[in-house]
Amino acid sequence: MTPAKDPLRFFRIEAREISEELGRGALEIERGITPETVGRLMRLAHTLKGAASVVKQRGIANLTHALEDALVALEGRERPSRATIDAILANIDAIAAEVEALTPAQPSPAAVPEATADEYLSGLSADPGELQALMRGIAEATVQLHGFREATLLVEQARDLSRALAGGAQKASRAIAAPEARQRQLIEDLSRLLAELDQRLRTSADQTERELRHSRDAADRLHLIACHTAFGALERAVRDAAQALGKKAILNFRGGDVRLDAKILGLVHRALVQLVRNAIAHGIEAPTERVAVAKPEAGRIEIEITRRGNRIAFLCSDDGRGIDLEAIRRAAEARGIVPQIAEASGDARLLDLLLEGGLSTAEGVTEASGRGVGLGVVREVAAILKGDVSARTAKGEGSTIEILVPVSLAALEALLVEAKGSVAAIPITATRRTVWLAPGAVSLTADGASILDEGKIIPFIPLTEILDPAHPTEMSETEMTAAVVIESDSRRAAIGVHRLRGTADIVVRPTPPLAHASSIVAGIYLDPNGMPQPVIESEAAVAAALCSNPIRNASIRRRPAPILVIDDSLTTRMLEQSILESAGYDVELASSAEEALGKARKRRYSLFMVDVEMPGMDGLTFVETTRADPKLNMVPAILVTSRGSAEDRQRGADVGAYGYVVKSEFDQGKVLEIIRELVG
Repeated sequence: MTPAKDPLRFFRIEAREISEELGRGALEIERGITPETVGRLMRLAHTLKGAASVVKQRGIANLTHALEDALVALEGRERPSRATIDAILANIDAIAAEVEALTPAQPSPAAVPEATADEYLSGLSADPGELQALMRGIAEATVQLHGFREATLLVEQARDLSRALAGGAQKASRAIAAPEARQRQLIEDLSRLLAELDQRLRTSADQTERELRHSRDAADRLHLIACHTAFGALERAVRDAAQALGKKAILNFRGGDVRLDAKILGLVHRALVQLVRNAIAHGIEAPTERVAVAKPEAGRIEIEITRRGNRIAFLCSDDGRGIDLEAIRRAAEARGIVPQIAEASGDARLLDLLLEGGLSTAEGVTEASGRGVGLGVVREVAAILKGDVSARTAKGEGSTIEILVPVSLAALEALLVEAKGSVAAIPITATRRTVWLAPGAVSLTADGASILDEGKIIPFIPLTEILDPAHPTEMSETEMTAAVVIESDSRRAAIGVHRLRGTADIVVRPTPPLAHASSIVAGIYLDPNGMPQPVIESEAAVAAALCSNPIRNASIRRRPAPILVIDDSLTTRMLEQSILESAGYDVELASSAEEALGKARKRRYSLFMVDVEMPGMDGLTFVETTRADPKLNMVPAILVTSRGSAEDRQRGADVGAYGYVVKSEFDQGKVLEIIRELVG
């Protein structure tokens, strides 16, 4: 429905935003009344009442007026009673219900799920400051474009002068004495105009580019919503569930500044509501039970949001009794979901069953639990977002449910670093400190490179090796001036760089599939020139540093013998040759297995990369033949094929292939890793 046919559209958006703000404020005053909070809620209620009156929604206006009366009664009090807050929240819920009732009917049942998500997302509006930044940037760019138009006038004047010079030159060729003074003046005027034109165009181009870049960044951020905007509804869900079950709980948040696409956040919000309700129903004990085991009366629930490469992890943890694995076992066997779950299957299988939905360990059905569908909703949301759900638990200590989803866009603050002309971004959240490296600060041992950080030895890896793992760094290239100490899961490592370029707010995009980036690259961002630059995945970078080979000295390394690529497809041969040569290997080509055998008997190779399906001798026969040849049986072979079945893989292993690569799953990084293991 278009805005013209839906006159209440903008009222609904405003009313949803205000009712959510009112709900968050009610939870604030439950913890303690302040004049500022009450005053803010009074202003919100007054605004909503006025808006409802304008669009002739008398029912909403009356409810809001009653809410104002309830807020006035709070003035001068320190803490409201639970009954008072219940009444205020019930009033706010009634307002929200009236607003939702104004939503136009959907044209078909298929549109309902999307509409439901949109209803939630409508309350997640863009940041006003970013909207202003976008509009300001567009206005500035428009002004600069006007400067371009003025510069075109100078072009016209320069063109007139050039015509005058051309005409003067023709007359001079026919005259006895050329008007040299006039020509000199025209040339000087033309030079002056061209210099002024050059300066104006450069200035206008620079300013326009800068403003359009700022506008582009602001536009990117309009797609993104800070996660903390969804926290208010989660607090309400915890309060209502705890009150319904006679329990006490406190909800804490971490990572609320992470900014995501609003549609992703809307879906994950639905799953998080289910998780906090489950934590109250199944995890948090009753107050008396908690006191008996030396726990605080109020249980603790924590929502943590953190970035992991190009994915975002949402963790819901509680300090309750933990998941009753034996109860899950009994429930599964009683339902016949699994005939008999053996002890050997372990806790992980039981937790997977719970996450699949349909099982419940609750003794009865309540509003908060009992039908076994809550975690099924979580799994469904993860499936929609192509993510994963996992759980861990400890008896008497609590549980954690994690939703890990990929994201197309996310905003973060990053430290920009440079090494050998390559620039990369490291998330600030993973950065612990930066240190200047004195000569000799990097120690080289058989275990790898390391530096001393706060009295502890931590692994060291140059940024150049992270960005280009196929070319191990030489000692002469490791004269880094600084190191960035990063941390992941309590493990630390140092990344060596030549230059620190400061911090920046960036929007991370997924790495293009054809880029064949290292797994250490979490995504890309656009630099001021619009060029893509890598964003480092801290967890993978720490792992790479821990597993990194020692940095080599400047002595000459023996180059491995060439790799022979064998494929009847010209395109595949050229692609593989390009990948291998970019990684520093010498490559030779053969278009058939017969040609390859002839070459292999004349020259030594370090590796065969063989297509399976070829006319004449196929790849399996080629490998089998070389393995039986005393002169060739030491050369490893990797099969590259479109066949990916278990039977095909087994046939490859049976003939003696060292690797098996399916073309549809071709991963440049993994293939190069296999090759490095085989030939160095």
